[in-house]
Amino acid sequence: MVFCDDAFIHELNRDYRGKDKPTDVLSFPQDLESGLLGDLIISIPTSLRQAKARKARLADEIEWLFLHGCLHLLGYEDETEEGSQEMDRRAHLALDALAAST
Repeated sequence: MVFCDDAFIHELNRDYRGKDKPTDVLSFPQDLESGLLGDLIISIPTSLRQAKARKARLADEIEWLFLHGCLHLLGYEDETEEGSQEMDRRAHLALDALAAST
C-alpha cells in the first residue's frame, strides 16, 4: 500500500484510467497465482477532505478506502449503482466483523 499526495494519484488516475483528476484510492491487481492480491494507492489529502466532509476521523476514512480498494482487487466494481451498493454492503460487513472481534 502506498500513501501519496493528490498530484501523484492524479497522474496515475490519468495514465491508467483516463480520468484527468485526483481520486481517493486506486487498486492495481496482481496475479493471484503469485500469492499477491495487488497494490493500493491512497491519497491522504483527498482522504482528509472526505473525512472532514463526513465529519469522520481520517483513520476511519482510510480504513474505508482500504476496504473499498481491497474489494476492487477481489473483482468487485462500482461503476453501476447496484455494484456500488454491493461494495458498500460488503465493506460494512467487514467493518462489523472487525468491530465484533475486538
